[in-house]
Amino acid sequence: MQATVHRFHPDTLTGSVLRDDGVELPFDAAAFTTSGLRLLRPGQRLTVDVADGRVTALRIVGVGGGQPIH
Repeated sequence: MQATVHRFHPDTLTGSVLRDDGVELPFDAAAFTTSGLRLLRPGQRLTVDVADGRVTALRIVGVGGGQPIH
């Protein structure tokens, strides 16, 4: 699913994203840490995995098939 970074707290590595329908979904430090990303900024587009209303994984998908960026 695609989402937009709404909040990111670099001290705690937690935050939230907004789905395209406006629903806010939180993510914890574990979801951020496993992403391999170093920083997020509000407005940044991501691909996210969601389970039980919480983000479990964050990714930036690259251009072209099979080109994930971590």
